[in-house]
Amino acid sequence: MTGELLHGLIIEKWGFSYDLQLRRFKGKIFLQVMWRYLEQVSFPMTEGEYFDNLEAIATHLNEWGVTESVATHIQTTRQRPRQGKAVSIPLDLGDRISEWVMS
Repeated sequence: MTGELLHGLIIEKWGFSYDLQLRRFKGKIFLQVMWRYLEQVSFPMTEGEYFDNLEAIATHLNEWGVTESVATHIQTTRQRPRQGKAVSIPLDLGDRISEWVMS
């Protein structure tokens, strides 16, 4: 998966270039689709910074082997990002979770 492909999935699903962030909660890692998006005047990143962030996230997803599950989740979820409420996608890292999360 590339940042461009990830962007395409987001645009196809929700119609806006939503911000993506990797977050750790209670020993688990989630990909969060935030409510802010590139097309907003108040969006805090430039277009270049936005796409650099997507590329970095795509690289992590590839390394972790979770690209298919992320794509499926985005395509099938009924949730949508809204003010103050992100769409959280749990990432199943299996035995590798200990490499990324300290208890």
